[in-house]
Amino acid sequence: MATIKAYTDLEQSKKLTEILPLESADMHYFIADSLEKQEINYAVRCGTPIVKTDIPCWSLSALLSVLTYPDIKQRYDDNWVCRVENKDTTYLWVDSNPIDACVAMIEKLHKENIL
Repeated sequence: MATIKAYTDLEQSKKLTEILPLESADMHYFIADSLEKQEINYAVRCGTPIVKTDIPCWSLSALLSVLTYPDIKQRYDDNWVCRVENKDTTYLWVDSNPIDACVAMIEKLHKENIL
């Protein structure tokens, strides 16, 4: 069984900052102390970003709250299905993790100018 992520990874978070309202994020990445000056290490905290270098981050709950009538379920093959209904259309996205499924759904709806 795959490990379930608790929040968006750094790459997903950066993409979502271009799509979602920043106040919809319920967590954030912050720069943690690093041993080497050339490398930036990030850690995660609950709450909205505090300083300019913080990057908003979303939990599954926060992602679901930005979708209209979302439905997320685990299938028999351990994959997760994120379903959103909009007017007469049903959008589906299947992924191995519920966070990844929701992020992909948000990106898809954004490309189609629905979100």
